[in-house]
Parts: sequence; C-alpha cells; structure tokens
Amino acid sequence: MTTPEPPPATALGLTAEHVSKSFGSVQALHGVTLTFPPGRVTALMGENGAGKSTLLRILTGDHRPTRGRVLLDGRELHLTSPIDARRAGIRIIPQEPEIIPHVSVAENVYAGSLPRRAGRRLDRAELHRRITADLSRLGFDRVLDPDRLGSRLTAAQRQLVEILRALTGETPPRVIAFDEPTSSLSEHETEALFELIGRLRDLGIAIVYVSHRMKEIFHLADRIAVLRDGALVGEVDATRTTESELVRLMVGRDLAGLFVRQHVATERVVLDVRHLTTDAVRDVSLTVRAGEVVALAGLIGAGRSELALALAGDLPIRSGTVTLNGRPLKARSPRDAIEAGIGLAPEERKAQALLLHRTIRDNTTLVSQRRLRRWRFVSRARERALAQEYADRLRVRAPSIEAEVRTLSGGNQQKVVLARWLARRPELLILDEPTRGVDIGAKAEIYQIIADLAREGTAVLVISSELPEVLGLADRVVVLQNGRITGELDRADATEEAVLALAMADDLAPATAATTATQDATTTSPDATTTDTPSGANR
Repeated sequence: MTTPEPPPATALGLTAEHVSKSFGSVQALHGVTLTFPPGRVTALMGENGAGKSTLLRILTGDHRPTRGRVLLDGRELHLTSPIDARRAGIRIIPQEPEIIPHVSVAENVYAGSLPRRAGRRLDRAELHRRITADLSRLGFDRVLDPDRLGSRLTAAQRQLVEILRALTGETPPRVIAFDEPTSSLSEHETEALFELIGRLRDLGIAIVYVSHRMKEIFHLADRIAVLRDGALVGEVDATRTTESELVRLMVGRDLAGLFVRQHVATERVVLDVRHLTTDAVRDVSLTVRAGEVVALAGLIGAGRSELALALAGDLPIRSGTVTLNGRPLKARSPRDAIEAGIGLAPEERKAQALLLHRTIRDNTTLVSQRRLRRWRFVSRARERALAQEYADRLRVRAPSIEAEVRTLSGGNQQKVVLARWLARRPELLILDEPTRGVDIGAKAEIYQIIADLAREGTAVLVISSELPEVLGLADRVVVLQNGRITGELDRADATEEAVLALAMADDLAPATAATTATQDATTTSPDATTTDTPSGANR
C-alpha cells in the first residue's frame, strides 16, 4: 500500500497540507497531507493515539499546526479558534457531547446565536419558531422535545443536539466531522443518522467519519484514510479493500485469533442472583462462576446497565437476593459493593469512572488505598510501584504514571479503569461496554486482559452491544428485554440470530402467535386450500 501523492493546492474540499503537530517532545502528527472532497464520505481510521483526534482539532480550529497549513477549496485558512472554523463552514460532532445542563434543547442548539429582542432579552417566540422548523426539516421532531432540559437528555439525545448545532447557524456547513457518533445510539437511531449523512453527502457536504466499527465504515464510506503513529499510511477505496487489510494498515500486523477464550470456568458459584427486582429490571435470576465470562446481551434500554449498577450498589434493589461467594450481599452503596469484592467498569468511563485531572497513579490506586497504608498513611513508594506494575502489565501508553488521565487516548483511559480493578483483585468484575470507542488493537489487548482474569479465577460479567464481541468472549450469554431475562444460551448454542431473537422476543411473539393462529385455522378449516408461499413472505 502506497501513500497517495499530495493533492494540488487548488483541490476542492478541505485539505490538510503537510500538517505536523507536536506537544512538547511528543510528535502527534508527522507531515499529514489529506483532502476531504465535497459530496464524499471519508472515513478516518487508526488506533487510539494514531493522531485522528489531533487532526480533527486542527481542522476545526481547536489546535494550531506546528507546521503545515489548512486549506478550503485551495484558499488557506487561519483558524485560531473553533469559532473561526464554524464561520468557514467546518463543524464537528464530538464523541462526548457538550451540553449545558440547566437550559432547554432549543437554547443548547443555538447557544452563542440566540435570537434576542431589543436589549438582551431572549426572543422565545423566535427561538421556538427556529427550533420547530429545524427539527421538522431534519426529521428530529419525534425524538427531541425542544423544551426538555439538557440535564434530562439521554446519551442519544445529547448526540442529536450536537448534530443539530452543526446543521444550523448563519453559515451553511461545508464540512462535517463525526467522531464516533453511534457509540450512544440505538440501532434505530443509527439507521436514522446514516440516512441523514447520506442526505448531507448528496447536498455536496464533505463528511469526515471517525469510527472503530468496521461494519459502519464499509456501509457509509466512499474512501478510507488510515493513520498510524501520527502519519498517513494509506488511503483506499472503500469498495476495494477488506477488514484484514485495514487492520494491517492500522496496527502494522495481523490480528488473527482476536478472541483467545479458553474454557476455564469452575463449579464454584461466585455471584448468585435470585428474583432481583429494581425500578428498571424485574425478577432477574442468574449465576456467574469463578473463571467464567457471562455476557449480558440485549438492545439499548433492555436494563443491562441498570442491573450492573444495582449489583454495584449504585441503584436500590426492591426485592430479591444477591449472594457473593455464598454470603448475602447487602450493598447499599458502591463502597459496600467494593468492600464485598465487586468491581464495576461503567459504560461512561469519563463521567462515571475516571478522575480526568488526576494522574494515572491516582486513578489506578483509587480503590486500593487500604492495602497501601503503613500505619495511618499511604506509602507513596508502594502506591507508585502498584500503579507502575499495572500500567506495564496493561501496556498503558503514556509518558509516565504521573500523566493526567485526560491526556490519554480512549483505549488507554479504558486500560486505566481496568488497571484499577486488577490492582484491587475483585471476586466479580462487571465490565459495561469495555471496548466502547476503542480501536481494534486496544480491543485485542482488552480481550486478552479479560481472558487472563478468567484464567486467574475472577468471575466476569460483560455487557456489550457488539454481538461479535458477546459471542467471542462469553461462556454463556444471558439476554434481556424490557428489564427481564428472555433466555440464556451456552457458548455452543449462541449465534447472532439466536441472541437477536431473544432480544426481540416480546416484539416477535405477537407475530409468531398470529402466524400460528393462521396456520391452525388453515389446518382445521374443512374448506382450506393449499397455496405455495415463498419462504419468509410473512416476516
């Protein structure tokens, strides 16, 4: 694979020309030249830390390049802030939406350009007119309430607010960058987003699409650009490449045998849940044995995360029993659950798990302070040794364990969360979307960590929305829908079709019942006639 020749300065679209960026002694980008043409979807791929986010921040005015320049239709742009980029028609949909919690959806969408009457008073009538028109035009009127407060929005709704921001304003968008946009969206919402991206492409807008999900890349992209270690290592036609070729470009090697699970489960039951009911789940019963990986599968809203939070002491249990190693668990708070031997790596690592402005050392040793004490004081030497041990074991890429966690890539942040619990050595580790927003190389490393934990006898409960991940990791799959368990599958019986059928059991049941009733009526009717029907015609 050869690196493409730099485009001419007159090329249409947004161009990064010989762009380099360094942060002190760290070189984040090395002479990247790449054009994003109008009316095309360009996927930007690479491992965490490959330079994707740095390039996006330069294109959107958040960083200034150390060398090189940014051009739009051959004209050099001098971007000193995101405001300059927005005025030029360059927008970004960030992976972590920035929502103002105490104002409405409408005020969030037009923040910075709110309509006002004489003086500084907000013109609410004009604001309502604008948001109503834009919601209807973009097809979001059924999923977003313009008067809902930002603090009450779901993760998917926050993402939609960011998309609305990008598509509104006085300057029409010329370039829109989507950074992992589907990480918080349901399947239905993802399909709606893909339709919207298709419409934007047809309008001549240049689309930059960043995702680690291969299926999305091949569904959407016209072309794929791959970064590795801050350099552009390849640019390929999406219709003429393969997953394995992209993996080789991203990590420099094949990742055959991505899942390394071996059956090491014992008969010792670590977690035993009986008829557990909370505000979100009802009558849930399941077990997890030592050395076993059990996956919780289901569609978004099925109650998987809520079950995890209840087990971890963060949501109240209304009825039912939970035992850990044969002892009743009375976890009225996360502290109680931790002391009992339960660890939880939550879905929203930045909001729920990490102290972003504290160091890798602080985050790693956060729940292990008691074992690090000498007399009444924490031994800093022991703390540094423990943090360094697990940073090395998990191959956390950082200048040192004194680096702030906010400076790390998503994959390395997730490794820090895992390091925290490995250092604590819990009896049960719950992992909620452990590879969300993580590149393929880091995924392989996390899968290896999970396999190592199981081999060491830890009981692991994994929640994942990616079916290949569920099937590759789990010894057993427990499927939820609408807060209740609809079925359980052993590894040998678990297929994507079987899991989806259980995840949609309530939706499929009426159709199945109707089909059965029709067949019974046809069978028993004395006047029934037989006709050939194509298989699947009633689906």
